Amino acid sequence: MTVPTFPPGFLWGASASAFQTEGAADTDGKGPSGWDAFAAQPGRIKDGTDTTRGTGFHEHYREDVALLAGLGADAFRFSVSWPRVVPGGSGPVNPAGLDFYDRLVDELCAHGIAPAPTLYHWDTPLPLDEAGGWLNRDTAYRFAEYAGIVAERLADRVPMWITINEPAEVTMLGYALGEHAPGRTLLFDALPAAHHQLLAHGLGVRALRAAGATNIGIAVSHTPVWTAGESEEDRLGAELYDTITNWMFADPILAGRYPDENVAALMPGSVEDDLRTISTPLDWYGVNYYNPTLVGAPRAEALDTFSGFEMPAELPFGIREIEGYETTDFGWPVVPDGLRETLVQLRDRYGDRLPPLYITENGCAVDEAVTDTRRIAFIEGHLGALHTAIGQGVDVRGYFTWSLTDNIEWIEGTSKRFGLVHIDYETLRRTPKRSYAWYRDVIRSQKAAGTADSAD
Repeated sequence: MTVPTFPPGFLWGASASAFQTEGAADTDGKGPSGWDAFAAQPGRIKDGTDTTRGTGFHEHYREDVALLAGLGADAFRFSVSWPRVVPGGSGPVNPAGLDFYDRLVDELCAHGIAPAPTLYHWDTPLPLDEAGGWLNRDTAYRFAEYAGIVAERLADRVPMWITINEPAEVTMLGYALGEHAPGRTLLFDALPAAHHQLLAHGLGVRALRAAGATNIGIAVSHTPVWTAGESEEDRLGAELYDTITNWMFADPILAGRYPDENVAALMPGSVEDDLRTISTPLDWYGVNYYNPTLVGAPRAEALDTFSGFEMPAELPFGIREIEGYETTDFGWPVVPDGLRETLVQLRDRYGDRLPPLYITENGCAVDEAVTDTRRIAFIEGHLGALHTAIGQGVDVRGYFTWSLTDNIEWIEGTSKRFGLVHIDYETLRRTPKRSYAWYRDVIRSQKAAGTADSAD
């Protein structure tokens, strides 16, 4: 299989996040995050990795930018660490923290790479986490203040902004099931965390624009939900899962409503007023896609194959294993057409309300050292599915693979490798993998084809 030719001007990029790469060490006056405190608890990081080093991005960022330049990447999606910029979550700004991102943006611009910062990729400042985190409405307002601070410093050079990454995962894994920071096990009582992240997004968009930022979006995870059986219980279980993982986040942002009146009734505050803020128009919408999810009626032995832990028996749905597909080292099924299915669903659901799309994350965990042929096959297959979606009328403007380098994969530590570039966690040496060279050649060929088309 070869990668088909994408439209001229299609953006090619790679991604990373602050906690996973910078490390949690107290550098430049950075404050602790909720993830730092969570990771320090015994047993939270499965392989015992010390997360404080990350990949050393704080010290090695110039080397990583050079790797991006070697790829020919148009853009780099990184995240700004909120506690590095505002250590207390509110109050005094840390000038050294802003200086670091100023240097990073300058380095990217010097190499012709567009900076695409994400303002929140899960690392809530610890003082805010201790005050309730996303269960506390005040966190949304503190986020907006922080967004304005970053934009005032960087908006003159940043052409693309992302407010929040994957609010569904923060809500479900962090507040409902306790697998991620801050480790709450609230089940459906976690819904205020979803609403307050959405409110933070809307407030953040307004704060960014007030500070001169343009071209603003959000990165939301999406999964096609397949029904596991033919019973009414299976159908209802799948519909509920679809609602709370996909549409509970996309509908407020893109349609100004919650997908179900029962969900809306569980949200805190003046929901209708908040929805007007949450649905502040976007310039684009980001889709993070990894795999479909097979869902049916609740079943005691059902496993969440996306995250590898048992689902609580009291949940009104159960997640099944998808059989008949190759899997990644996470056990996730490799289903490229699920990306096309997701994009078509978004187009059909929102119509003219759907802004242009970017694939803000797509990649796989494969531990094949530097000869990672399975990663090449994964990306190649998904680019083919993405091209098909574009051919079916979906307006997709760019693709960011996850991730540039191997990194700290949250509770998995260093045991799951997503990078185009191998990291030796003892020496922090960077070694481009075969997938790096392959992706570089894809980008080169796409740009050459675009140049030829414009010449014609």
